[in-house]
Amino acid sequence: MEAALCSSLALSPNQVFSASNPGDKNFLFKYSKDRSIAMTVAAPGIGKGGGLLERPTIETTSPGRESEFDLRKSRKTSPPYRVLLHNDNYNKREYVVQVLMKVIPGMTLDIAVNIMQEAHHNGLAVVIICAQVDAEDHCTQLRGNGLLSSIEPADGGC
Repeated sequence: MEAALCSSLALSPNQVFSASNPGDKNFLFKYSKDRSIAMTVAAPGIGKGGGLLERPTIETTSPGRESEFDLRKSRKTSPPYRVLLHNDNYNKREYVVQVLMKVIPGMTLDIAVNIMQEAHHNGLAVVIICAQVDAEDHCTQLRGNGLLSSIEPADGGC
């Protein structure tokens, strides 16, 4: 079998060869044009007469719709925005801390308390600096929980 496998490597890039004995469960190998990728294809029911391989399906996105990878890439390269928390006279301090921890990913108790204190004393505090899409989402969630929030473009990087 090793001799058959070694001699099979001299095939043309698009030629398919079998690395198993006739009658065994067959797996077919095919190399890419530059021979850097060997693809394995299971071929059930193949015997003496050979068989047909199905064309591999390539996943594409529909026009006007970005893949998840493209969305993550665009979020990293989009200009940063600040999410701002405004002081109000309606919500208790403990509630503000709870909402910050619930809405902002990775928010710790200490950071939430510091943000709440800064907004209370200065009237305004930066909650997080992130991509515009995420900033809008965080701002909407803070507002949905009764807090005063806004966003603005950030001067520096994230």
